[in-house]
Amino acid sequence: MPEEDFHLSSHARSQAHISLANMTRLSGSGRAQGFYMVPRPDTYRPWWTREDGTLDTEKYLEFYDEFIRNGTTGQVAAFVLEPIQGWGGSIMPPDDFFPKLSKFCKERGILLFADEVLTSMGRTGKYLCMEHWGVVPDVVTLGKGFGNGFPVTAMVVREEYADAVDKISASTSYGGNPMACAAALASIEVIEEEGLLQHALELEEIFRNKMAGWPDKYAIVGDCRVKGCLMGVELVKDKKTKEPFDEAGRLVYQTAFRKGLAWIPAGHILRMSPPIIMPNEVAEKAMDIIEESIAEVQKRLGYG
Repeated sequence: MPEEDFHLSSHARSQAHISLANMTRLSGSGRAQGFYMVPRPDTYRPWWTREDGTLDTEKYLEFYDEFIRNGTTGQVAAFVLEPIQGWGGSIMPPDDFFPKLSKFCKERGILLFADEVLTSMGRTGKYLCMEHWGVVPDVVTLGKGFGNGFPVTAMVVREEYADAVDKISASTSYGGNPMACAAALASIEVIEEEGLLQHALELEEIFRNKMAGWPDKYAIVGDCRVKGCLMGVELVKDKKTKEPFDEAGRLVYQTAFRKGLAWIPAGHILRMSPPIIMPNEVAEKAMDIIEESIAEVQKRLGYG
């Protein structure tokens, strides 16, 4: 049965994983048979809008419905997606998207599969990012923060699908690693004991307050978004056309790096996922460096 994924998603790098994401250009191969990619809502760059210009989630669902009926066999196994797209640039959906998508899937017998490798374990201030929207997926994958750097992942399913997973006998050569399991349990204990979920939300407030005025203050800042310790600042050449400004992204990164701050560059988007253990004063200093770097680059490029 085919599976649906979303533009700009990332789900690792095996052939099947790449077929689930917008990464076929990285592999040099095409999408495997039975895998399809559909647009997902991006509040800054919406495909469909209402008369007032705001994103129209219903139009996306209508597209999915038509695509399933006319663009596939009509039998779809699952929608696979990241709650917030990391590789795509910290792209965050409107708040009504996941509740409506969950209902859409249930009505059609389609599984909702959330790739929470990036967004779980406190990254957004919740154990699972999907909690923000009150949605319980049918399948969830965990990783990264799950082992706090130790290589460990997990796939979690609803109880009604547990027997099906047992019949598959899914495993790997490294499955059941006692040390990996201990690392994952220890990470959960530390998150609980040190109140890191709440701290991630406190950091979000710092980030949000610091970025709040940037789109109005800086000509090259098109959009700022944050949830917990996952955020993105989108740099553009023109706020009306929203043309990506890759050069500005590169220069802001280089300028901030010289000031002592680093993250993983992502073209025109300053995509950042600071540690959830970051002290408040360090977070404030980091945001000051980013703003200073944006101001310097904007002036250098002749935009202000």
